[in-house]
Amino acid sequence: MDLCGPLRVQSINGKKYILVIVDDYSRFTWVKFLRSKDETPVVVINLLKQLQVSLNKTVRFVRTDNGTEFVNKALTDYYESVGITHEKIVLRTPQQNGVVERRNCTLVEAARTMLIFSKALLFLWAEVVATACYTQN
Repeated sequence: MDLCGPLRVQSINGKKYILVIVDDYSRFTWVKFLRSKDETPVVVINLLKQLQVSLNKTVRFVRTDNGTEFVNKALTDYYESVGITHEKIVLRTPQQNGVVERRNCTLVEAARTMLIFSKALLFLWAEVVATACYTQN
């Protein structure tokens, strides 16, 4: 998973960050939109719980960069309590976390293209990114 932002234009709901989560096996992608980096632990924990219940599968590994939004006490405690191994890579090295970094680029480029060709207003970027993610899945 990776956090992209802050974006220059807030979405219609005041969001400025995109949290991109990619399944390593199927390459299925989830996007969550956040107002600030502080929301990351709550959103990640809720999404992991939701995935484990809805898919009836256990998450065993989480790979993120070494950013402060992913390395904190709340997430570390949750990972330890559930038995998830947190793989941390070096910050700002897309070579080590290439799957999600490429997906970030693909989603943002698709969203830009859709905004340009539809001549939509810029504050609709979150809806366009969600549509691009849905289309790519």
